[in-house]
Amino acid sequence: MLDPRTSSVGVLGSGAAGLITAYTLLQDGFKDVTIITRDKTPGGVWADERVYPGLTINNVHGEFRFSPQPVPPAKSKTKRLSGFEMRDYMQKFAENYLQNKIHYGLEILKVTRANRSPSGWNVEVRDLNSNEQKTLQFDKIVLCTGVWMQQAFRSDEISPASAKTAAFKGRIFHSQNFRSELDRLHAEGQNESAFGEVVIVGGGKSAQDVASYLANKGVKVTIVFETTDAFLAVTSPLPDFIRRSRFLSIVSPHSTLNSRLERFLHTTSLGSNIAHFIWKQIIAGSFAAAEVSDDSPLKNTHDAFWGIRINDEGVPQPDGFHKLVKAGKINIVSPTRVASYSTDGDSVILNNGGKLRADTVVLATGYTSSWHPIFDEETSVDLGLNRHPPDPSLLQTENEWNDYVSLRNPPKAHPSGEQWASSIYRGIVPAKNLLNRDFAINGAVFTTNNGYAFEVTSHWISSYFLGDKNLKLPSSPEEALAHADRNSAWLRKRYPDMLLWANESYSSDLAFWTWPQVIDELLEDMGLKTYRSGGNWLTWPFKVIELQEIEHLKEERDELRGAGKQ
Repeated sequence: MLDPRTSSVGVLGSGAAGLITAYTLLQDGFKDVTIITRDKTPGGVWADERVYPGLTINNVHGEFRFSPQPVPPAKSKTKRLSGFEMRDYMQKFAENYLQNKIHYGLEILKVTRANRSPSGWNVEVRDLNSNEQKTLQFDKIVLCTGVWMQQAFRSDEISPASAKTAAFKGRIFHSQNFRSELDRLHAEGQNESAFGEVVIVGGGKSAQDVASYLANKGVKVTIVFETTDAFLAVTSPLPDFIRRSRFLSIVSPHSTLNSRLERFLHTTSLGSNIAHFIWKQIIAGSFAAAEVSDDSPLKNTHDAFWGIRINDEGVPQPDGFHKLVKAGKINIVSPTRVASYSTDGDSVILNNGGKLRADTVVLATGYTSSWHPIFDEETSVDLGLNRHPPDPSLLQTENEWNDYVSLRNPPKAHPSGEQWASSIYRGIVPAKNLLNRDFAINGAVFTTNNGYAFEVTSHWISSYFLGDKNLKLPSSPEEALAHADRNSAWLRKRYPDMLLWANESYSSDLAFWTWPQVIDELLEDMGLKTYRSGGNWLTWPFKVIELQEIEHLKEERDELRGAGKQ
């Protein structure tokens, strides 16, 4: 039988998921591993061409990293790594472990099955330096494009095309291009004042970061949104046993309740009241820490319990978003949205009939899926990549969790039949392609601890490609699809309407606060120890989760193989 390690593996994307996936495959003995990216540097969202002053990581220090490489102390007062520090970390990781494995400046045009036996993939690319097009061939593919290879989402009403039709005279660009716009400005010998009056469309993290940077440069900024992200904030840093433990994951329900404490919190009235009280106190404390008054438009946030649009601000700083709003340096117009460009050429029209002057419009409006541009319909169908409307006969699956008292009285949402179901098993393998073992995804599961999640997922993928007998898999594509459908039913119940908001390239699973439970499921699949942070019946919810817990997963998997459990 052919050794899977002789297979050529193409890793599409050089973000965090792509880097750790390639590293793990190489450590497991795969000889021919190549990362393909259109970027000039590694890191994805943290690539040099995307980071800009004021961009900060939305994780507590020590979470977003990989076990082989320590993370340096944060230099900021918030104890959060800046975008530039994350860039340096990713570049150092690539230099240390992936020399000559990353092919930069290659834009992926199309991915199709190769016409060769028994399997294989063609990846059509364009060299951005020479404009030459060529086809690369791989036996296996790991899709790690995340949201950063994709085109920015812009509604038709506020798209650049609409701006042109309305003869808008100012600048217009998406927030993902903010760094390149800054570079262009500085190359012309101008400073940020050249942006004039800026209107930022959207209330998410990127909108807030751009607004904060410009306000700190003295630029007049107005940010427009209907609802902004919820956030966590404290007056002083929380102890690690609260913020870096399982505590928040336990007070957030998961599809399977594995402990008495979780069952108490989510299936009893008293426990549910306690769980909701904790969340209400967390959010109330966050508003207080950021000095957000009751009449502030910043109170127009998504629900922190029922949603996944939550930022972790830590200790608010004077030059941070919420304090700048309080100081009057950032103007907020909410709840409303930008509906169109005015025909006067220098303003935008709001859906409430108002008008805002704008010399520059920044669209912080989200992204479309990174998968659609590179997979044609035939390949998507053949692979089973696309999500689909829920099977009407399976809608009753949501009743499985009717005993979850904590999920009663959800916010108003679209009917389940109008939402989505994923076709991706564990958020990693398209169910239809399960038995081929030649395609996997890393980075499509939405979590709050990407470093830990990406690394464990990379080991699961490597075991899957190696054909490890100890890796527990469904017996058939049909069983895998049933599992994916069940998980989608759970997500529709747990996070109403979130599957309509999040695009499919990072919503195969929404393991937000409950990422420890989801990671334990992957570890259990591989036959490895779960609940690695330890503790006894009383202390386990508060034990700090560290990357050192998973630094020897390769050796553990090797031992299982050698013990005859292959």
